[in-house]
Amino acid sequence: MNSRPMSTTGHHWWEAERRRTTAVQEGLNAVSWVLLLMGVAGFIPALTTDFSRIAFAGDSQTELFGVFAISVLANLLYLAAGVAGLIMSWMAAYARRFLLGGGVLFAVLGLIGLFASGIGGFLPWNGASALLQLGLGVLMIVLGLVLHRRLPRESEARTDGDFGETNRGAAR
Repeated sequence: MNSRPMSTTGHHWWEAERRRTTAVQEGLNAVSWVLLLMGVAGFIPALTTDFSRIAFAGDSQTELFGVFAISVLANLLYLAAGVAGLIMSWMAAYARRFLLGGGVLFAVLGLIGLFASGIGGFLPWNGASALLQLGLGVLMIVLGLVLHRRLPRESEARTDGDFGETNRGAAR
């Protein structure tokens, strides 16, 4: 006998949880995992050039995949953004805000990086890094604008403090 409770619709608890995730939340989850992977990859010597010379901040000669300029601070920022994105993805409204706000931030950083060699001397930049930031920012903005149209009705969306069974089937 299954020890896990069934949802009110007769499906298992994981099926109810899957239905509760909106498109904007799934979009932010995907972006967050990419950010986490970028942050972790920057700390793996086999994936970076001149890893022994990585600087904490500023002008670092270390490059991820031999293309993207990185530093310890840049890797930590990617990791922090990825973790924050995963946390914000628990609620659809926050997921959309994170995609739009983070997208604008990444796009602005990418534009600044195209015209300057670094951001205030703290983050290393090259043309590839600037294009990566700009592309990531545009992608996040597009996801935030497009996917929010697929939000479920308020009674079906996850709300603050609603971490139990879904109430979609209870009303039917």
